[in-house]
Formats: sequence, structure tokens, C-alpha cells
Amino acid sequence: MRLKTLLAATTAALAAAGCLTAAGPATAQPYGHGTDHACSSSVSIDGFSDALDKTRYEDTYVGNLSALARDRDGDIAALSDRSALFRLDARTLRPESVVPLADENGTALDAEGLVADRDGSHLVSSETEPTVRRYSPAGKILDRLPVPEELRTRARPNGTFEGLTLLPGGRTLLASMEYPLTGDPADRIRMQTWQRTAHGSFRLGAQYTYRVDQGLGVSEVTAIPDGRLLVLERGYTSGVGNTVRLYLADRHGDTYGKKLLTDLADCPSLGATAKQPQPNPLLDNIEGMTVTGRDRGRLTVLLVSDDNENANQTTRLYALRVRP
Repeated sequence: MRLKTLLAATTAALAAAGCLTAAGPATAQPYGHGTDHACSSSVSIDGFSDALDKTRYEDTYVGNLSALARDRDGDIAALSDRSALFRLDARTLRPESVVPLADENGTALDAEGLVADRDGSHLVSSETEPTVRRYSPAGKILDRLPVPEELRTRARPNGTFEGLTLLPGGRTLLASMEYPLTGDPADRIRMQTWQRTAHGSFRLGAQYTYRVDQGLGVSEVTAIPDGRLLVLERGYTSGVGNTVRLYLADRHGDTYGKKLLTDLADCPSLGATAKQPQPNPLLDNIEGMTVTGRDRGRLTVLLVSDDNENANQTTRLYALRVRP
């Protein structure tokens, strides 16, 4: 599906999501291009949808969503950190299939990062080991990528490979750690790369550092067409709620510099409601992000929140337009 067609489909899906009330609560706001939808000079929000919140598909809970990726056919792959991979229809954003994932012993993953590769396979990061594995469309393990020893032995528990993206050209894979390694500066996280070989496998590549805001971690990274990265930084404060900031990152030597595109608390709430205290009721535990297309010089970006299968949190999809 062409990018412009996918944009129109995603726009229509979120705009219509308010009709999807049979399976659970749903809320959406229509798209617009007015200044009232601006989050900053670089980012605007077109709408959001809660249509997937607390729903099930083929006896699998549709939630705990930690990553999104645009498949080669234009549909959206959505990864649950409870070891399930959903395919969402690009026009309706409803699940059309689900594939269970597991490690080599058949144990469920704490799956956090997702890349849809050009051959139809999916690269999935798990933050417990950490690992990156390649899965066939049917969920069979095809490969397991090497990981540096220091990323396994010095990582904070549940603070490893939270983000995963393939750079333009498809030759470089990048995974971002959520939090700093033990012994590293408190404001520096590692980004590990792999290079695709002539045979299609991946070998270890260079490692980079990225400066994270105090109290936040990196929940997702997504490459944009010019090779820079969109980076989501996220945190949570009890009684206050979530902080979610979107940055543009550009590599300089062995580090990634960053520029703030928006703090999502500054977006218009669009009538959203929150089940717990939030600085903006639109916010929740946002973890997943993918670029879905371009429109009039802006990238169209889809975000998703992870509800942790918690009654006080929401599975919510957000449609943004970003001018990098």
C-alpha cells in the first residue's frame, strides 16, 4: 500500500473509531489541520482512539502493546509484551490475526521492540535477557542476534532493549536501551547497532550513546527517511502521571544529539479522559511508535500506549503529524 494511501486509511480508521463501541470503550476526535491541534511548532495531533482498550481477539487480550511497525503490505504490526504479535488492518485498526511468540524453550517473552523486515519476517527484542530474535510470519524463530556481554551483565532489570528500528536502506538495525547501564552516567543510555551481511543475517556493529532527560527512559526509537531518529522518552510519577516527550536525534560521531519536538502534555486533550491522574488526560503509558507516511512535508506517526492489563490504564492509539 502506498504511503499516501496508508495515511488516508489510518486517518479514516481513527476518525471512525468512535463507532467501534461493541467490543469496548472507544473515543476519537476527527482529524483537522487547525492551530488548535498543535502540540508545538513541529508536532500536531490529528486524533486518538481507545477502540482497542480492554478488548479480546481470538481469546487473546488486545493490550500490553509495546511496539508498532508498518508491514510491507501496509498493515500495522502491533507487539504485546505478553508475547503476542497482532496484525491490525490499516483501514480499521482492528486486529486481523495474532501470532504467539516464544523463546527457544517455548517460554513467553517480555517483548518490547519490533521491526517488520522486507522479507515478511519480524525482528523482536526482549528486555529480560536482552535479546533480538527474528521470527517467521508464523512465529518460528529464524535467528538470534549476538548481544555484547556488557549489555547483559550491566543492565538494570527490565531496562534493556525497549526500542528497535531499521535505518533507511535496511542494512543497519538499531536497538536502544531503556535505562543507563550500571556504572554509566545517569543521563546516558546505549544504542547498539547490527549490520546486515550479504547472507541476510546481522553481525554486531557500532555502539552509540544518547543523553536522556532526568527521571525518564527511552521507550521507543523510530528511524525517519533521512536517517535521523524519532525518540520517545517516558517516565511516570505516582499521583502526577506520565511524562512523554518526543525528540529528534541526529548522530554526531559516537553520540546522538537531540532536539525537543514536543512534550505531549502540551497537546490539546481533544476530549480524552484518563483513569488516573495525568498532567493531560490525553496521556498514558506510551511505548510504541511507527512512521506511517508523509503528508504535505510532514511525517504521519502512529503511537500506542501500553495498558499493562491494568484497569487504571488505557490502550490508546494516537495519530501525529511531525515536521522534523
